[in-house]
Amino acid sequence: QVQLVESGGGSVQAGGSLRLSCTASGNTASIYCMAWFRQAPGKEREGVALIYKISRTTYYANSVKGRFTISQDNPKNTLYLQMNSLKPEDTAMYYCATGGCEMTPELYNNWGQGTQVTVSS
Repeated sequence: QVQLVESGGGSVQAGGSLRLSCTASGNTASIYCMAWFRQAPGKEREGVALIYKISRTTYYANSVKGRFTISQDNPKNTLYLQMNSLKPEDTAMYYCATGGCEMTPELYNNWGQGTQVTVSS
């Protein structure tokens, strides 16, 4: 089992930046991919970005391409999401997850508790 703890959320004005972190513990050797998802009130959870642990290949949702960057520090078992040029529509609870390698939340079985990002106009 893998335990995930996110941090770094907060409130920012449109155009600002935030960096989210997600630290993994437990059976981290079993992790093949890590991903960020988000869920806004009244909306379904959606994939934001994912990274393959070994190849470091990354994928992004079209809505965040060019603004968000996913990265990892493997020795620290930490996943990051650098979010620049934030927009009000980026407001959501952000979760990191492991267990899958696609932008489909149903494929993931390990989730963090989430960290709130609020972007004001």
